[in-house]
Amino acid sequence: MDSRINWVGLMTLIRREVGRFFSVYRQTVLPGLISSTLYIMVFGFTLQQRIAEIDGVSYTIFIIPGLIMMNTLTNASANTSSSMLQMKLLQQLPDILTAPLSSLEISLAYIIGGTVRGTVNGILVMLLGIALVGLPLHHPLMTVGFIIMVSWCFASMGLLLGQLADTWDQLAMLNNFFLTPLSFLGGIFYSIKMLPDWAQTISFINPIYYMINGLRFTTIGVYDSPPFISFIMALLMTIGFSAAAILLMQSGKKIKQ
Repeated sequence: MDSRINWVGLMTLIRREVGRFFSVYRQTVLPGLISSTLYIMVFGFTLQQRIAEIDGVSYTIFIIPGLIMMNTLTNASANTSSSMLQMKLLQQLPDILTAPLSSLEISLAYIIGGTVRGTVNGILVMLLGIALVGLPLHHPLMTVGFIIMVSWCFASMGLLLGQLADTWDQLAMLNNFFLTPLSFLGGIFYSIKMLPDWAQTISFINPIYYMINGLRFTTIGVYDSPPFISFIMALLMTIGFSAAAILLMQSGKKIKQ
């Protein structure tokens, strides 16, 4: 069995996935920037009159890492899940499956495409924060690296869900009942130290909390729980979702009809 990677096929599929979202940037890039600007203006500039600072950081700056993470993970997961489901519904998957590409190569191409979209959106919101309110970057390389890892994690999760979903309604449940609620409850607009003890305990079982906490440490240097735990959680989730997505692709379940 030939174990060599088909680099030409892999790069072609990656370019297709990356080009797909760049070609419709008005739908895939601009909305995140606009919504983040509104959040900063409405929540940041307004609530800062009531909440001057958290952990020695102005409230407006405090919420920006959460906005970066929210845009990163939603865009990464949306790219892979929508692309995979669209291919299924349009009956285009047989063309991909009959190409000289392994399941690993197909999975990596989709995941890398989602990772690029998540990373681009996250970094653009970060630059927006720097331009609008002077967001500090205590650990610039760690910040970019963490954004890339979380993008890979949720791109893998999106690919997994795209393979399992049969309709757009099922995919909508991801945003409506998972990503959006967990993002808002993960500490975007507040420190969990402001919550009662029982609510803090619940926050610790929210995986997105660790993503926000880790990025908040790399950017503004504050955190609610040890950053090391956040990095370990992000790494474990990345490995887990990547393995699950690749194995499901190899099995052909819900893919090969």
